[in-house]
Amino acid sequence: MTALTVLAAETPSLVQSVDWLAITPVVVPAAVALLVLVADLFLPEGRKPLLGWISVAGLAAATAALWPLRAGDRTTFCLTGDPTACSYTADHFALVVQFLVLAGALVTALMSVTAVRETRMPAGEYWFLLLSSAAGAALLPASRDLATLIVALEVASLPAFALVGMRRGDRLSSEAALKFFLSSVTATAVSLLGVAFVYAATGSLHLDQVADRLEDVPARFDTLAMAGVALTLVGFAFKTAAVPFHFWVPDTYVGAPLPIAGYLSVIGKAVGFTGLILVTVIAFPAYSDIWGPALAVLAALTMTLGNAAALRQSADRPNSAVRLLAWSSVGQAGYLLVPIAAAAYSDRDQIGSTVAYALMYGAVNLGAFAVAALVARTKPLQRIADYRGLYAERPFAALALAFFLLCLAGLPPGIIGLFAKVTVFRSAVDAGLGWLAVVMAANVVVALYYYLRWTALLFRSPEDGAPAARPAAAKVPWPVTAAIVLTAATAVVLSGAPQLVLRFASGSLFPQ
Repeated sequence: MTALTVLAAETPSLVQSVDWLAITPVVVPAAVALLVLVADLFLPEGRKPLLGWISVAGLAAATAALWPLRAGDRTTFCLTGDPTACSYTADHFALVVQFLVLAGALVTALMSVTAVRETRMPAGEYWFLLLSSAAGAALLPASRDLATLIVALEVASLPAFALVGMRRGDRLSSEAALKFFLSSVTATAVSLLGVAFVYAATGSLHLDQVADRLEDVPARFDTLAMAGVALTLVGFAFKTAAVPFHFWVPDTYVGAPLPIAGYLSVIGKAVGFTGLILVTVIAFPAYSDIWGPALAVLAALTMTLGNAAALRQSADRPNSAVRLLAWSSVGQAGYLLVPIAAAAYSDRDQIGSTVAYALMYGAVNLGAFAVAALVARTKPLQRIADYRGLYAERPFAALALAFFLLCLAGLPPGIIGLFAKVTVFRSAVDAGLGWLAVVMAANVVVALYYYLRWTALLFRSPEDGAPAARPAAAKVPWPVTAAIVLTAATAVVLSGAPQLVLRFASGSLFPQ
């Protein structure tokens, strides 16, 4: 009995407490998803729209749950033998990205309320999948071990496949879902192989421990570790739609329901970039000489190809408006990659520029998709030419879209877009990446053409030589109007007080 007592005293306890407040932003959408799935079984068909409002309320509650965590000092699911090694960390970086994810999902839900009812998509399935994806996306920025990171990535991605193909009987929707599925599965397989190699070389999955052990990898494991780092980066490059792993983006955005296209352009991109930041800056700083130059080249290729393809979109081609936004999102991904690459050459505080840019991009890009959803109600072909004379028909929508496009272009009065681009440009210069700053400057000039061309079209006469007359407009569902108002108000406030976002670019988001 004495020996057993001594053994029990020396064995660390596997029982640990869970900080439920810290994980509330993840638990709430997951719990509401289950509630919606069960409620769908009992609600009559005429009451199914109630599921949408339950989802909106759940996402609003999850976003509000971030406020008590604003100190950014909570951790949970830590190793009993090493309390500093935790799988979930609610630091400032995690909270900012969680706000972007949950607020973006809330705007997507507002855009979807009417779309689900009018297109007769299965309400229970749609809302369950959207909430599940949002829960996974909210978990990812707080993940601090590779296993949780991959699980969160898949929980965010798997429901998105079904959401893209939710328009049953639509060939474009089915094709988009298949392309998205195949590309994402490939990315996951490559990432898992890379994680397995990293674990074999270091013996740990926790990011901080991986970083420490990669500093002194035995010579016989060095090639294995380098291969693991490279494969993990390739997997996340698929998720971020970086060139040459971007091929799924245009067709997926065109085939998906418009709210889901907007969701993928912001939340899907945030998930990929967050994972890339965590594995490069926290887990793999020892191999910054590998991933730094690689990401710099990817950034240059991504912004160049994305802007060049957007430039080629014909105004009269069906779905050209969505395709332009899709290629624009590829170009914007190149800008988002710049500070991550710069972090390899200077310090990880450069990541703040990516976060600041992502917050600006999330607000204005979701707003652009909200206006596109509004226009699609009367002009379903979604041609750029369909936006001609929009100001004469819907002045507020035209002014909002013009403001969103100017923010994306980085022109006044879209001050937040200009400042966000300047912070990204400065991060490249400070890191000594002058050639990348030149490439970015050239791409910003190229992007001005297609953004301004679309903006000018909004205020032209509906027909050449005809005076702009304001026709009777169809009634606009108030949830879509609310989505436009929320995103426009956010963009206006940020342009008036850009320090609300740009402060992230000047201070460390990670504890030292």
